[in-house]
Amino acid sequence: MQYSFLIILLVFMIVMMFVQSRKAKQQQQEKQNFYATLEPGTEVITIGGVIGKVVSVDEEYEEIVIDSEGSHLRFTFKAVSRAYVRPAFVHDDEVDENGNPLPQDSPEPSDSEPEQIESAEVVETSTEGLPYGAREVEESQVEATTDTEESSADQPSKADQQ
Repeated sequence: MQYSFLIILLVFMIVMMFVQSRKAKQQQQEKQNFYATLEPGTEVITIGGVIGKVVSVDEEYEEIVIDSEGSHLRFTFKAVSRAYVRPAFVHDDEVDENGNPLPQDSPEPSDSEPEQIESAEVVETSTEGLPYGAREVEESQVEATTDTEESSADQPSKADQQ
């Protein structure tokens, strides 16, 4: 009885090792095929996270030159992780709580939009069409504030008068 359990355990371990080695060989073959099909213009990502387009491939020395935003970088084949595909970005406002896309209806005007338009008209009429009207008002307010500070500095304080 004890020997049968050990034999079953040993057979199970041998089967697991066989399956793992087949899987590793398959992944290695896929990598070799990937390196063989690399050609200029393919966008790749390295194991360090550098993203760029392949400029040249040297199969003899197993080197690859990548152009990443104007910088040409040379890597070995083993440094290239995979072909890069930019993930699609979906904003949280475009999906519901389950991640399903929201229907694309024409947006209806909200109650706050007319108020914004009215306030824009008020600002536009208050400047009376002057392109730098607001800037002139701000500068005059700054000058008036500066003048009052200077005049108060010229007047002696109550402690100095006593």
